[in-house]
Amino acid sequence: MVLHWTMKMLCRNALCRKLLEKVRILQLKTQFRKEFLVFKKLSEKTDRRFELSWGQRYPCLHEKTGETRFDRHYIFHPAWAARVLRATNPAYHVDLSSTLHFCTLVSAFIPVKFFDIRPANLGLNGLTVEYADLTSLPFQTNSLSSVSCMHVIEHIGLGRYGDRLDPEGDLKAVAELRRVIAHKGNLLFVVPIGKPKIVFNAHRIYSYDQVMDLFPQFRLIELALVPDKPSDGGLIINATKELADRQLYGCGCFWLRKE
Repeated sequence: MVLHWTMKMLCRNALCRKLLEKVRILQLKTQFRKEFLVFKKLSEKTDRRFELSWGQRYPCLHEKTGETRFDRHYIFHPAWAARVLRATNPAYHVDLSSTLHFCTLVSAFIPVKFFDIRPANLGLNGLTVEYADLTSLPFQTNSLSSVSCMHVIEHIGLGRYGDRLDPEGDLKAVAELRRVIAHKGNLLFVVPIGKPKIVFNAHRIYSYDQVMDLFPQFRLIELALVPDKPSDGGLIINATKELADRQLYGCGCFWLRKE
């Protein structure tokens, strides 16, 4: 009886949430129409430079917020990596499948070679784009002095991006990273961090110790962390293992150097 009542209340709550959301959307659409009519009258009086019609509307209903929202992982980790590259200033940099925002921006200052299983059609000075399977990289052993692979390894082998299913796909890719990086070479390695688990088919989450165990021949130069709670900080430089282990889905940014 208790289980039946609980399920009934959950269903009611879910229904209420759906109804409230529908009401909110209706209110936003009504407000949008009012604003369109006001703007149209103002334009007719003061500014006729542009064609304006209801048929060409494109409602943006959810952006009237007190502050600009953003994906904290994907804003902070490329910003961290760019700052590391400014400090190391390599002759060129190899990026393996990280967010395109990173390679396109950094290539304005440092030549970047970008590799992905799904190559992007980019045409920019300072940037080359080629195909690569991260489990079998097309580089000689100990040949690369500056490499990034950020928010990538956690996906490999889960099939999300068309790659073959392989529970050890991430381990194979990491083995390739260890192989191709030169002595004293730098690796910028970013993965979700917290309690280890797989959220199929989106990603894996690693513990601090798991990441360090992946790179036994590397020294940790810096750990930056984007914590779960914004109130704990945006990007924490020189974060501790203890803080990293307290996360559920933090963003662990590891600057590693091959010894």
